Amino acid sequence: MGDVTAIEAVLGADAVAVCDSGGRVPAPIRPVHGAAEVARLLRALLPGADLTVASVNGHAGLVIRQTGRAVAVIAVSCDRDRAAAMWIVLNPAKLRDWHRS
Repeated sequence: MGDVTAIEAVLGADAVAVCDSGGRVPAPIRPVHGAAEVARLLRALLPGADLTVASVNGHAGLVIRQTGRAVAVIAVSCDRDRAAAMWIVLNPAKLRDWHRS
């Protein structure tokens, strides 16, 4: 999953990602636009992490964990068969309920 090309293949050309870090972890302040840039952002979140498909706000989304602790929860909006928008929660205070023991 860490391959940027594979990630980019599931993104729409005009994909956008918005990060919420609460200023507690490094993250882009402005939305990230375009499949290539969003793929690079997602790739940066993945090293040494487990990726799980989960229900996020009642829709399919992703949870990224490292050693059982959630480091990101991603809500995904799709346009046809491609991911169009992603809301990436990175704020540790908002991720507590996503940790696994």
